[in-house]
Amino acid sequence: MSKKVKEKWTAKRVIKEIITTLLMLFVISMGLNYLRQPEINEHIYDYERSDIKEHKINFNDYKGKPLVVHFWGTWCPTCKLEASNIEVISSKHNVVSIAVNSGSNETIDLFMKEHDLNYRVINDAEGTLAKKFNIEVYPTTLIYNSKGVLKFTEVGYSTSLGLKARLGLID
Repeated sequence: MSKKVKEKWTAKRVIKEIITTLLMLFVISMGLNYLRQPEINEHIYDYERSDIKEHKINFNDYKGKPLVVHFWGTWCPTCKLEASNIEVISSKHNVVSIAVNSGSNETIDLFMKEHDLNYRVINDAEGTLAKKFNIEVYPTTLIYNSKGVLKFTEVGYSTSLGLKARLGLID
């Protein structure tokens, strides 16, 4: 019969286990992200909308620089957690967010003020724009390069570091 030998938990072993676990979570997360990605046949640059402050947004005006288009909802717990990450990105990059099924312009504006958020928001009150882009999971973030080509689709929570990295990879 063989004896079972208990291994001691050393600092090296703990670090190895943590790194292995984080890598596994990353791979699983990337797989889920890939499976949940919407098939997008629409071009955001074909659209012109007004934001919640009634200012026109012509997406063609954003060509020439990367653009982040963020679909979210005030009712979405993950979106609330991610909102500050989108705020960080919006300080240095073009960000237009689309609040889906989130009430009136006033309701969304109040949400933005309460959470100290300053990026532009289009109210997709009926979810029409989200349907055209086949968005079914929230939040969903689309990242376009300066030529207007969709380069990344992020489904679910995204860190500001992850978004910055993706923006750094395009163009």
